[in-house]
Amino acid sequence: MSLSLYMDQHVPAAVTRGLRRRGVDVLTTEDDHAADWDDEEILAQATRLGRIVFTQDDDFLAIGHHWQRTSREFTGIVYAHQLKITVGQAITDLELIATFMTADEMRNRIEFLPLR
Repeated sequence: MSLSLYMDQHVPAAVTRGLRRRGVDVLTTEDDHAADWDDEEILAQATRLGRIVFTQDDDFLAIGHHWQRTSREFTGIVYAHQLKITVGQAITDLELIATFMTADEMRNRIEFLPLR
């Protein structure tokens, strides 16, 4: 796996479990004792750790766009609307991103799921 993921507190645990079963390196905000942090702090922490944030919280979209406009570096955000993706789709698409995308391709990027 080329990319490591950082799951915010809005992501269902089933997604994290499914990815870990497939060998994807996943750290949750709960594992990192950051579940109570604000979203900007979570994105900054993921960047420090070199991990891509996966979220279903649309506040991250505004933060990511602001960081892009102000040239603030971040490792990347993957976003999925809670009602527009199944757990299985999220697992499959995140595994594809983690496996086939590079850190350079994801840097300062916001990717939307589902991929198809």
